[in-house]
Amino acid sequence: MGVQGKARVLIVDDERVHRFMLSSLFEEWGWEAQEADDGSTAVLAVEQGPFDAILMDVRMTVMDGMEALKRIHAINPAIPVVIMTAYSSVDSAVAAIKQGAHDYLTKPLDFDRLRTTLEVAMGHRQQDSETVDFGRPFGNDGRIIGKSAPMQALWEMIVHVAPTEATVLINGESGTGKELVAAALHHQSQRNKGPFIKVNCAALAETLLESELFGHERGAFTGADRRREGRFVQAHGGTLFLDEIGETSPAMQAKLLRVLQEHELQRVGGQETIQVDVRILAATNRDLEEEVAAGRFREDLYYRLNVVELEVPPLRERQGDIPLLANYFLCKFSEKNGRAVSGITPDCMDVFNRYPWPGNVRELEHSIERGVILMRGDYLDLDALPAAIQRWAGLNAPKETEEPSTLKEAEKMLILKTLEETGGNRSEAARRLQITRKTLLNKIKSYNIS
Repeated sequence: MGVQGKARVLIVDDERVHRFMLSSLFEEWGWEAQEADDGSTAVLAVEQGPFDAILMDVRMTVMDGMEALKRIHAINPAIPVVIMTAYSSVDSAVAAIKQGAHDYLTKPLDFDRLRTTLEVAMGHRQQDSETVDFGRPFGNDGRIIGKSAPMQALWEMIVHVAPTEATVLINGESGTGKELVAAALHHQSQRNKGPFIKVNCAALAETLLESELFGHERGAFTGADRRREGRFVQAHGGTLFLDEIGETSPAMQAKLLRVLQEHELQRVGGQETIQVDVRILAATNRDLEEEVAAGRFREDLYYRLNVVELEVPPLRERQGDIPLLANYFLCKFSEKNGRAVSGITPDCMDVFNRYPWPGNVRELEHSIERGVILMRGDYLDLDALPAAIQRWAGLNAPKETEEPSTLKEAEKMLILKTLEETGGNRSEAARRLQITRKTLLNKIKSYNIS
């Protein structure tokens, strides 16, 4: 909402008298009105600040309503745009609806219908969490959320590939939801009655990862006081998801290749050959073709894993899904924390739509969880967002004032700052810090960074 909770509406029309009349009418209705005399001026206004709705004429001199609609939705797809047109230009209005306009009205305007249409448009924006299908459920309340073209294309691929036995390599940046895609593939498959087992290959040292995957015999190493079945055996008849497969060593890659080729394994310290019936899904945020070219990843294993390749788009490439995701997480965390939350302010949603989200969906989720916990009013607003996002938006966010007294404290503060800036994306943080991801994980553990 605008000033003191007023609805804020942008009026776009090259007729000055018509703009003045509408502004006066909106003020009578208790709304805050801003005027733009052309489509190009409207685009500039949207770049500078958020609106609850836009009322825009189709025919204007410098930039017409169709082009302005396209550019406005590229900046902030959450703003509902209502098109005004003459009776002779209804075809243009229909084309605008197809391009994403919320509705259209014909001139001369019926003021009762105008008010109803704008109220419905603004109410639709505020109540997205109650009125839209947030995605397709596939067990354990996990959801793939998104109506954007990249996500629709991804879902079509999931539906097409899931019923097969093909090994799938899921590519995407950290925080994009690769594990959700793997879960969707399993739950849409013929193996969905079997187990879905997940292993993070980057979280364990090589010796521990081998035991985790293949199991071990009693006495195989210090602390192995009993036989343990590995994840491959646990996943028998179902699906095994190998997350961050690009972090495995060449030795481990050779052992994984053998299991994929022969469908058999041996426990660590054992001689018995065990047959396994498992579908393999793997995920990575690395470019495995580059890793193969650099000699860090086995070419034969890469082709074994890459029978079918799925690409999960980063959040910055599916901007139209941000309002859906934001409202979904708002409902989730307000219920989880017992907070009565009415919605997200336009200013806050505007920042959500503009921010580049280096940590992707995970960063958005954590930001809203933090916001729900720290918010003081009924609406999630900018002052409850993480400091890194506030500083990006040009706000006077609080900064760390305490100076480190030792090198270790300085290193810890640098790690914390980098993790905050990347939304908890550890791979990206390691890249910015110019250290390996495993080194970063060790430092996070040693500094007790949660």
